[in-house]
Amino acid sequence: MRKKQLTYIFLFFLFSVFLFTGCAHRPVAPSQTVSEDMQSDQNRQSATTETGQIPSDPDIIEDKSDEDFFEEEFEEAKVEVADPLSPWNRAMFHFNDKLYFWAVKPLARGYKAVAPEFFRTGVKNFFRNITTPIRLVNCILQAKGKAATVEFSRFIVNTTIGVLGFGSPADKYPKLAPPDTEDLGQTLGNYGLGNGFYLVWPIFGPSTLRDSIGRVGDFFLDPVSYVEPTEASMGIRAFDMVNNTSFRIGDYESLKKSAIDPYTALRNVYLQVRENKIKE
Repeated sequence: MRKKQLTYIFLFFLFSVFLFTGCAHRPVAPSQTVSEDMQSDQNRQSATTETGQIPSDPDIIEDKSDEDFFEEEFEEAKVEVADPLSPWNRAMFHFNDKLYFWAVKPLARGYKAVAPEFFRTGVKNFFRNITTPIRLVNCILQAKGKAATVEFSRFIVNTTIGVLGFGSPADKYPKLAPPDTEDLGQTLGNYGLGNGFYLVWPIFGPSTLRDSIGRVGDFFLDPVSYVEPTEASMGIRAFDMVNNTSFRIGDYESLKKSAIDPYTALRNVYLQVRENKIKE
């Protein structure tokens, strides 16, 4: 009960701040489509300019003669979101950075060394399968009937034939290819709600006021949220995070190494990816 009360208080606080700030968001011109996985977008966009900004197409930086064209294109694709809490955000960025290098990465490397890939893939499939309600409900809210049907069909196939989702036999059928991941933050954006302002949360990482509100809503759609006691739920989420990180060791390092200002680079990547997902 205490966990639910704290969640309601947190949601009320975020909503109140959201109304107070007036949803500061600047519209942007259409930009190139991104894939479902945000991490793959970070890989494709890890090259940065001298200002620490990330180009929308890494191939552009290979052609030095097109530098002016690149600057013009990136300026059009750039997503502008207010960052009034920059001191807090930078402090949380550095906290998460240390947490990754001092705890998450060592755990993920050790876990990867002892857990075979088929086991880690099965765990990844399982967690994706049980979080189907988040994607399914948001597909319905966005009137994406085909995507909702695919999500529901994949859940049935993977839960039964795939043995509780550890396997993903639905991938063998082209018509059941996984649709783009949907969440409440994207749904709110689809209905015209602006980003509000940029936020970085400890552990959870980059977000915006709108996406933070969306995360609270998605919390109630996630079956893991109802696991008792709370410590067990937190442990399950931590295990999921370590398992996912074991597939992406080195990606964050590459982004950070290539950026003059890693904070700005990660912010630009996050905002651009989220903007593209809303437009899909």
